[in-house]
Amino acid sequence: MELSGGDILVQCLKDEGVEYIFGYPGGAVLHIYDALFKQDAVKHILVRHEQGATHAADGYARATGKPGVVLVTSGPGATNAVTGIATAYMDSIPLVVFSGQVPLPVIGSDAFQEADIVGITRPCVKHNFLVKDLTKLAETVKKAFYIATTGRPGPVLVDIPKSLTDPAIKVPYQYPKSVSIRSYNPSVKGHRWQIRKAVDLLLTARRPVIYSGGGVILGNGAEPFTEFARLLGFPVTNTLMGLGAYPATDQQFIGMLGMHGTYEANMAMHECDVLIAVGARFDDRVTGKISEFCPHAKIIHIDVDPASISKTVKVDVPIVGEVGSVLADMLEMLKSADKRPDAEALADWWRQIERWRSVHCLSYDAGSDKIKPQHVIEQLWEVTRGDAFITSDVGQHQMWAAQFYKFDKPRRWINSGGLGTMGFGMPAAIGVKLAFPEADVACVTGEASIQMCIQELATALQYRTPIKIVNLNNGYMGMVRQWQEFTYESRYSHSYLETLPDFVKLAESYGHVGMRISRPGDVRAALEEAFALRDRTVFLDFLTDPTENVYPMIEAGKAHHDMRLAPGVSTDTELA
Repeated sequence: MELSGGDILVQCLKDEGVEYIFGYPGGAVLHIYDALFKQDAVKHILVRHEQGATHAADGYARATGKPGVVLVTSGPGATNAVTGIATAYMDSIPLVVFSGQVPLPVIGSDAFQEADIVGITRPCVKHNFLVKDLTKLAETVKKAFYIATTGRPGPVLVDIPKSLTDPAIKVPYQYPKSVSIRSYNPSVKGHRWQIRKAVDLLLTARRPVIYSGGGVILGNGAEPFTEFARLLGFPVTNTLMGLGAYPATDQQFIGMLGMHGTYEANMAMHECDVLIAVGARFDDRVTGKISEFCPHAKIIHIDVDPASISKTVKVDVPIVGEVGSVLADMLEMLKSADKRPDAEALADWWRQIERWRSVHCLSYDAGSDKIKPQHVIEQLWEVTRGDAFITSDVGQHQMWAAQFYKFDKPRRWINSGGLGTMGFGMPAAIGVKLAFPEADVACVTGEASIQMCIQELATALQYRTPIKIVNLNNGYMGMVRQWQEFTYESRYSHSYLETLPDFVKLAESYGHVGMRISRPGDVRAALEEAFALRDRTVFLDFLTDPTENVYPMIEAGKAHHDMRLAPGVSTDTELA
């Protein structure tokens, strides 16, 4: 059959099995929008800002494992999407972003709403395309989805000039069943000899740690990872992006590591003799001072991306391959091995970890007459029975959510880790709710972050995505204030928000339910009431203690064993 460019794109999306496309119309994509209007298979979600489109698609992708799909117009439409594209790129999230472009004959002439979006996005996409030949459009779309979802996932942008979508111009259509890209062949299977070396090293460990990152979740490897950890009986720590890869309520889990990780996780990292990193990239927020990172350890690193291995920290046993495949091979070797880890040494190691645990590094003043943000998250976990999808924005509230909400399942913790994007949480929650309409979805945010994409409250109403917004309102850009207190002698330069809106009235003006909670005793009841309103978006404005800080904290330039703990938390209980 012969189709126009707009119809080809829509048919490609159907053939690819796309359920939702998030976007905002404009001149360069009107032919595509007309093609969307004439069908019902691919549902379009109209956001109120292109950044919201990319974040919503991102949230959908993180929760489902499927690629998120975005459609924006040329010029400012495309540039508005860049923050969301960069967010997905930093966290290896599969997105396919279609941007309109001015007609081919006027590209480069500074035409109305022209921007070189291919050039602009080159540093923050896995790949991008400018389509110049209509007969190549279907093949390009197929390549975009293939690249976005294989190997280390990431965003791919396809820039489509308006002249290629002219309804009067039609070409034969056939969507490829597969594509072959000569220069792109991601590894799947790990090298068996390297896996054998890793297994042999693990079996000699006396003070081991298993450290997992977002790659375990993105690679759908949580199940074999959990089996692997339980078979060995080693302590497990996750990065911010890896939360949920191993059940947080399990005794082997020693908490998140890194800048705001637990005392026991960071001390175990510093003292371990064998470290296996699975689907992690040794981010600076994890490693602290590189020269003092795991000073006694031999390091095994499993990652699908060869460029990530020894990029930051030199490792002893590199393994390139998909996490699930490599772990399956490791499990096979471990089960058939005639040797087991030294049980006595491992018992001594666990005794030391329990001493570190006894420091209770996440303690806070629960008896205060002010609402403590940690208490709100603990109650959120209890009210949702730990089974909700939790999105977050960026800052103190994000760290408290990571510390106090116990994620037992993968793909339930949806946050911007690498780029740290304020405004991510609410549109991401909308994307998650569209994917899982019967699930509880909550956005944990702060009064600064929520205003970055507050207009998406309209999107939530239009598409009936009843999310719960948990606003930890302390009147400050909290993490900025915390750093200013610790590093700048409490000079709070422009971190105090003097003119906040009435969030209850604002939520109500968008057609939602608003609640303001100012007393600790009302926290639980407010959350229960909000989640009982199954078909309404509820904005819960919790007025929290403005002096509360996130602890523990590894300050810039410090190592894992050099943590700032909360006032009153002592390591005196620790026995050498």
